[in-house]
Amino acid sequence: MFESVGALIGAPWIYALVALSVLLDVFLPVLPSGVLVITAATAAAAGSGAATGRLPHEVPDILALILSAATASVLGDLAAYRLARRGGARLDRAISRSRRLTSAQERLGGALAEGGGALVVLARFAPAGRSVVSLIAGAAHRRVRDFLPWSALAGLSWAAYSVALGYFGATWLGATWLATGVSFLALFAAGAGAAYFVRRPSGGSAATITGHRSA
Repeated sequence: MFESVGALIGAPWIYALVALSVLLDVFLPVLPSGVLVITAATAAAAGSGAATGRLPHEVPDILALILSAATASVLGDLAAYRLARRGGARLDRAISRSRRLTSAQERLGGALAEGGGALVVLARFAPAGRSVVSLIAGAAHRRVRDFLPWSALAGLSWAAYSVALGYFGATWLGATWLATGVSFLALFAAGAGAAYFVRRPSGGSAATITGHRSA
């Protein structure tokens, strides 16, 4: 089955489908974009012959898969960021009514103001974390130059990790449902770990939330 799908990995619509899924899941976090990326990478390994241990005659364009997923991730982040910036007082009131969102806004503001965006990268792996971070960054009017580099690093890290799970899982375990299942579990484990660290209370960085806002 994966060999048949793998033969299609070079078709442009595969990359377009992956990119569309990743782009939209910032607004609809229920979309299984990570599952789709892993499946496409597993199929790529099967189609190349890597999953059977043979030297592939033509290595599938894994870099194109990573690039399409990472680019779509950044574009989705920016779309949510811009939407939140234009949300005005209504969005600010909605955030202020939620203790969890207010805390997240303070932590994100502190992280960006201090030049450390590890929180943005971690949140990319957490369920719905990407959506929360992008919307809060926009609502708090964080500068694009503070947010964008970390968004790009987060998107690239997530895309590379997801593709690596699918590709190397199939290479080591074969293009089977077992390999796919193990890859999915590794993705979900990373998400659970990221969610834990994102929600863990931080120190005094929250005090810097009011600084470095754009004019």
